[in-house]
Amino acid sequence: MPHAPAGDPLLSQAFMTIAASSPVRPALSVPARHPLIGVAAMVRGLEARRDMAPVWDGLVARLDADPEDAAALLDMSALLMARKASVKAEQAQAAALSLCRQFHRTYGGGGGLRLLAFVTAGDLMANTPLDFLLTGSDFELDYVYLDPDVSDLSGLPAHDLAIVAIAESPENDPILLRLDALLADWPVPVLNAPAGRIASLTRDGVCALFADEPTVLSPAAVRVPRADLEDHMRNEIGSRLPFSYPMVVRPIGSHAGNGLERITSRDQLTLYLLLQKETEFFISPFIDYSREDGLFRKQRIAFIDGAAYAVHGATSQDWMIHYVNAGMRQHAERRAEEAVFMGGFEADYAVRHAAAFRALTERIGLDYFAIDCAELADGRLLLFEADIAMVIHDADDPQMFPYKVEPIRRLFTAFQDLLIRRAGKGSTRNVA
Repeated sequence: MPHAPAGDPLLSQAFMTIAASSPVRPALSVPARHPLIGVAAMVRGLEARRDMAPVWDGLVARLDADPEDAAALLDMSALLMARKASVKAEQAQAAALSLCRQFHRTYGGGGGLRLLAFVTAGDLMANTPLDFLLTGSDFELDYVYLDPDVSDLSGLPAHDLAIVAIAESPENDPILLRLDALLADWPVPVLNAPAGRIASLTRDGVCALFADEPTVLSPAAVRVPRADLEDHMRNEIGSRLPFSYPMVVRPIGSHAGNGLERITSRDQLTLYLLLQKETEFFISPFIDYSREDGLFRKQRIAFIDGAAYAVHGATSQDWMIHYVNAGMRQHAERRAEEAVFMGGFEADYAVRHAAAFRALTERIGLDYFAIDCAELADGRLLLFEADIAMVIHDADDPQMFPYKVEPIRRLFTAFQDLLIRRAGKGSTRNVA
């Protein structure tokens, strides 16, 4: 394995060579030889602007010594993902999973609850962010990477509790639906099961769940083939679409704003279809959720065993809000507003939307999930998305975002306490 920086094409070739040299699909029962560092350490290091070269060089050295060190490859993939080098990250991950599909991570001093997580290949939004959620615990975590061909879950490590951590997507839905049968008589409690409930969290599935709920507006999400959009582009009068401009269009299976666009005219739709090559899309009516000052506000909220926890509250001049580009670092007044939201969440926001929160918990029916939402002027929650894999982390600069530290710590603790309760075991915490 060549010693090279993260961007060196030789490493990409090495990753592909390893994957290609292992044509036999490894058994789920075969563990990696070494424990993982984990994605949380990579993200924290990069967000803190630490030099991650020593970490990378250490992983390369491990592969020099043992070219089949699957854990080193998976940690390389995590670091590359955190650096947004998605192509090389995917290659490193494929190389790791061609060697084995079971990986271990110890938290704190270890020796606590043993958690088995069913996960799958993908980016940072493919699975529940367990590496962050278990921060501060003494848990022992085993990841088992599944694919659509999974048919046997025998030979897995001993565990006190299992969790289905695979997010809904067209690629993942076959895995989720297979898991329901495979986990039917599992000997220990399984969180976020039945897995079919996760598979139901498509955009149109969520819309259907809340179609008659007065406290939540989940805008209609209609699947349309590309041909229908092209027909609408040519002939609006004879269009088969249920609504017209302005509308929101996105490819089926997309997340994090990828391919998402507000379309206001035929010309804009024409350009959109030139740039997007997918064959099927979701369309929704555009809901203007800006407030009197013209700014848009989006909240992320996690639900743990029916209780709601604030994750962040972003404010932006753009209707399509991503926290990383909402200008929160540049605008002190936006951070001040977020501090009020997070600090007063339980006494204010959660009280105002208690009925909506109950509906979300009851209708989604999962032990853990998160939503992106906004408040409408009429008091309803505008629900953008519900998922089990939304990014939740503690990597923000504590000097710039001091108000996030305690709410996120409480969220992590609540998640760990849920696991301990369901497993029926005690555990000590590593507070460092």
